[in-house]
This record gives sequence, C-alpha cells and structure tokens, in this order.
Amino acid sequence: MTALAERRAEARTIFEGHGLPTRRVEEWKYSGLKEALDEAGLGEDTAYVRLLGRLPEGVEYCDLANPKPWAAAHFGTLARNAVSEASLAFAEGGLALRVPAGKAVAEPLLLETGGAGHARLLLVLEDGASLTLFETTDMAGTRNTGFEIVLAADAHLAHVRLARPVEDVQVEEIALSLAARARYDGHFASFGGKLARAELTIALEGEGAQAHLSGVSVLGANAHADVTTHVIHRKGNTRSTQLFKHVAGGKAHAVYQGKVTVAKGADGADSRQTAKALLLSETAEADLKPELEIFADDVKCAHGAAVGDLDADSLFYLRARGIPEAHARAILMYAFLEDALEPIANEDLRGAVRTGVQAALRSLL
Repeated sequence: MTALAERRAEARTIFEGHGLPTRRVEEWKYSGLKEALDEAGLGEDTAYVRLLGRLPEGVEYCDLANPKPWAAAHFGTLARNAVSEASLAFAEGGLALRVPAGKAVAEPLLLETGGAGHARLLLVLEDGASLTLFETTDMAGTRNTGFEIVLAADAHLAHVRLARPVEDVQVEEIALSLAARARYDGHFASFGGKLARAELTIALEGEGAQAHLSGVSVLGANAHADVTTHVIHRKGNTRSTQLFKHVAGGKAHAVYQGKVTVAKGADGADSRQTAKALLLSETAEADLKPELEIFADDVKCAHGAAVGDLDADSLFYLRARGIPEAHARAILMYAFLEDALEPIANEDLRGAVRTGVQAALRSLL
C-alpha cells in the first residue's frame, strides 16, 4: 500500500470513528451538519474541481490521484477534523497547484468546484511566490470540499471565494500554513443554502506572517450561512485581522465563529476581530461569536460583535430627500457591507462580488 493509500485509509477510519458533527459539537453548535443532511449523509461520490479559463503561465498542476513529489509532501497534512477527513477518504483524486519560488503570477487563477460529493484541493506557493485565486462554486449538489494551502516564506496569496446561493448542503474546510513573512488575504462572499459553511484554520507558523480576512453574507428566505475561523499565532510579531458583515431577512440564519489562539512565546502578536449583522425581520437570526485564547504576555488582541437593524435616523434622512424607501434601504445595506468588500485588491474580482451582493440585496427588498 502506498503512503497516499495509507493516509486515505487512515482518514476513512477517523471519519467513521467520529461521524458527522451534530450541534453537540461546539464548533458546529449553530450549524449541525448531521441534522441538515438527515439520513442522506455525505455519501462517497466525487465532486469536480476545474479551471475556468486557461492555466496562468508559471503555475504547475497535477492530479492528486497520482501526486507529484511536491504535492505528496503536503497532501493530507494540515486539516484533521472529521469532515475534512471524509473528503480525503472519499474524493477520487483532486487538483494540486504549485507556484514556484520567486514567481509572481499576474493573471488571476479561476477555479470552480461543483457537482455532488467530495472534492480535494491543494495549493502550494514556494518562497517569494505570489498569486490571486478566485474560487467559485456551482449552485447544485450536496458537497464537501477540503482545501489545503501552503505558503512558504515571503509568499503572498490573495484568495477570493464566491459561494453562490444553493438549496443543498455545501461545506468547505480550508487549512493554511504560513511560513515567515508570508501573507494571506482571504475574502469570502456567501448567499447561503440549506447549510453553507466555510471553515478556515490558519496557522501563522513563521515570524512576521500575516492573515487578513474579510467577508459578507446576504441571506433571505430560509438560507443559512456560516463562516468559522481559527487563527493560531504560533510565532511572534504575527498579525491577523477579521471583518465579517451579514445581512439577513426572512427566516435566514447568519453565523460567525472566530477563534484566535496566541501560543506561548508568540510575543508581539497582533489580532483584531469584528463581526456585525443586520437583521431585517423578526424571524431572521444571527449568531456572532468571537473569542480569544492567549498564552503570551506582550500581545495586542481585540474583538467585537454587534447585531441590529438599519439606523432609523439614516433611513429618515434619505426618505426626507425624496428617495423611495426600498432604494433608501438598499443604499444603507450596501454601505453597511462595503467596508468588507473594499479590501479585495483586484478590481475585476471585487466587481464580480459586488454584482452578486447587489443582486442578493435586491431580492430582500
């Protein structure tokens, strides 16, 4: 049995031992996966991962069914929770991508995951490499995606994830390892589903590593969207920021869980978390749960959360100037979300996310 086959067998054993998480599992308290799937479960089918457009010059790829040495060295090493183990056990193959040392890829890399089943992704950026990744999802199928990202020293990844509205259960576990001075800029937009969840585990393993996260969700009807993060500052002088904004109407449910751990000896770590939600109806719900776990002394860490409705004075101000109520509400909701969209550096990708947000907001009016 090859090392890969042994790892997949181990993953299957781990998943079968733990099973699907229920609401009794703290990290899934607001988004019970087993309850959402009922008797259907996740199955053992393989979903697809494909490039949209051409592969940018300088990016290497391989199939994880037969990984090259650079892929085999990292595949299945980062995330070890039960749901990620399921995708590792059952996905037949997957896509691995590598940007070689010193290569700055100017053209964004466009990926889509789709279909029903399990999918696996691996992205490796070697020393000093940089890349912009636009990841999108199709709108059908119950799917579980495991995505591992390795950033070597001085590497920089800008990652934009656009999760389209779905009627099914779709979850993605993203695990990252950042070496010294590496930087990850992650931007997430979700429009919900029966249960739509993005879970990130980010380990700042090297001195000076940085992770900056922002995201929005716009939810109506019975849509459910969850973003759960765990940022681990293992070394000193590391930095992380998080800003997530949610708008929920109807009977929608928005969830943000953000945990920051500062390890012993990680002096000089700096972390900021902010989560806010607008509830547009009495039946909409938001659960915002930032938390800190600090084992070092010389650190700067802060977090905050707020839930409310549109500001009545601002709405009156716009209405008094002849702006129809629906238009005025749309202006205020968009303004509320904009500071979480503005950090997307690529103008075309920022425009694509804004278009999706504007369409979702119109559906709430």
